[in-house]
Amino acid sequence: MPAVVATGTVESATSSTPVEPPAPRRRWPWRTGVAAAGGLALYLAFPGHDLSGLAVLGPAALALAVRGERARSGAWLGLVLGLVFLVPLLSWTGIYVGAFPWLALAVFEALYFALLGGALAATSRLPAWPLWAAALWVGAEALRGRQPLGGFPWGRLGFSQADGPFTALAAYGGVPLVGFAVALTGTLLAAGLVGLHRATRRPGTARRAGRRVAALALVGALAVPLVGVLAELPLAGSSLTAGGPDRTVAVIQGNVPRAGLDFNAQRRAVLDNHANQTLELAAAVERGEAAQPDLVIWPENSSDIDPYSNADAARVITRAAVAIDAPILVGAVVQLPGEYVANTAIVWDPVTGPGDTYVKRHPVPLAEYVPARPFFRFFSPLVDRVTDFVHGTEVGILDVGGARVGDVICFEVAYDGLVSDVVDAGAGMLVVQTNNATFGYTDESAQQLAMSRLRAVEYGRTVVVAATSGISAVVAPDGSLVQRSELFTAETFVEEIAQRDSSTVAERLGAVPEWVLTALGVGAVLAVAFPALARRRAERGR
Repeated sequence: MPAVVATGTVESATSSTPVEPPAPRRRWPWRTGVAAAGGLALYLAFPGHDLSGLAVLGPAALALAVRGERARSGAWLGLVLGLVFLVPLLSWTGIYVGAFPWLALAVFEALYFALLGGALAATSRLPAWPLWAAALWVGAEALRGRQPLGGFPWGRLGFSQADGPFTALAAYGGVPLVGFAVALTGTLLAAGLVGLHRATRRPGTARRAGRRVAALALVGALAVPLVGVLAELPLAGSSLTAGGPDRTVAVIQGNVPRAGLDFNAQRRAVLDNHANQTLELAAAVERGEAAQPDLVIWPENSSDIDPYSNADAARVITRAAVAIDAPILVGAVVQLPGEYVANTAIVWDPVTGPGDTYVKRHPVPLAEYVPARPFFRFFSPLVDRVTDFVHGTEVGILDVGGARVGDVICFEVAYDGLVSDVVDAGAGMLVVQTNNATFGYTDESAQQLAMSRLRAVEYGRTVVVAATSGISAVVAPDGSLVQRSELFTAETFVEEIAQRDSSTVAERLGAVPEWVLTALGVGAVLAVAFPALARRRAERGR
C-alpha cells in the first residue's frame, strides 16, 4: 500500500524509486494564494506604506508555498510573488511614459523571483533549509542588482528597513546582511509553522519532534531581530557634529515649473529657481538669520543648460556663488562632442568658477541611454526622446569648501559598489544629487530616500540628499532624518556636519558578506542538483 511521506512524494512498497503524485496540481491554488500574499506584504513594507515589519512575511510566505514542491512549481510561485510585489512597487516608472515600460520592467524583474522560487523549492528538503533559503534571497538580489546592463537593485529586502530592528546590521554587512536577516527571520517563522503543523497532525515521537522544531525555529525568529537591536548599541548616534571637524552645509531645493517628462522644458526657470533660493539664503545670512555655509549643494539637473558653453547660465551660477560666498556643487548636463552629454557635478567656486567634476558612472538604461536602440524602438518610440549619456570613469570624491564630499547621482545610491568607492576614497560625508521631477507625486522619492538612510548607517556618515523637487533631506549617521522637504516645494536646509574618517565593519568587509551568503545559497542548490544528476545518469545506465 503506498505511503505519503512529508515531502509530498509517494513511495511504493516494492520500490525505493519515488513516484510523482498528482497532488501538487490540487495544492497549487492555496500555494499561489500564499505566494501572492507574500508579495503584497513585501510591497506594503516599503516606503509609501512604511509597514517595514511586514517584510519578513514575504520570505516566510514563499518558503511555505514552495515547501516540498518541484523546482518548476517553485518558479511559478516565485513569479507570482514577484509580480504582486513589483508591479505596484515600480508603478512610478510608468507615471508619464505609459503602462508598457512599467509592466515590462516589473515582469522582467519578477523573473529573478521565479529563479529564486525554483531554487527554494529544490532546497526545501535539506536540513537547515531556512538558512539556505535566506542565503538564496541574498544571491538572487546580488544577481538582480548586477545583470543585465548593470542590474536594477530596486526593491531589495534591506531597503525596506530604514526604520526597524534590522537597520543597524547595515553597519556590519551592508544592505545584503540586512536583507539576509529579514529573510532568515521569515524562513524561521515558516519553519516554526511547519513544525507546529506536524505537531498537530502526527502522533507520538513525531509530534514531540515537531514541537521541538517549532520551538527552536520561533526562538530563532525572535533572536535575529534582537541581535539587530543589540548591534545598534556601539554605533554612531544621531549627532551631525560628532566625529570630526565641522563644515556648514547648505542644501538647496529650488523646485521645478512642472512635474513630468517636460519638467525641464523651462530649463532656465529651473536654474533660476535654484539660484534665487541661494540668493535668498545669502540675504538671510547677511541679516544674521542663517549661518554662513562653507559649501552649498544643488541637485542633479539644477542646470540643464550647459554652463561651459552658455555664458548666461555661467553668470547665473557665479552670481549665486558670489552672493553666498561659498562654492556650489552644481548638477549640470554638459554637452560633449557629437550627440553625447554627461550628467555632471561641478564644483563652482565664487572666485575661480568651475573646477573639479564628477560624471555619473551608472546612467540608467532606457532613461539616460538606449542600448540596442532599433530593438527597443520597436516597442516604444519614446526611446528616441532619450539622449545618450556617457558613463563616467572616476570615483565621485570632491573637495568642496573644505569638505571631502563623496558624491553619487540619483539611482547610483542603490548600487553598493558605487557608494563604497567614494567612502573608500576618503569621503567625510555623502551627497546624493537627484532629480525626481519625472516621477511626479509617487513613492519613488521616498523609496530612494530610504536607500540613503541605509547608506548613512552602513558607513557611519551623514548623508545629504539634494533633489530638484523633493525629497531633499539631511540624514544623520544613525539613519534618522534631521531635515526633510516635501515634494514640489522650494526648501533650504543649513546644518553643521562633521567630516568623519571612521570606518564601519561593513566598509572594511566590502562585498564579502554578500559573496559568502550567495555562495552558501548556491552551494545548497548544488548539493541538491549533483545527486539528482547522478541518479538520472544511473537510471539511464540500467
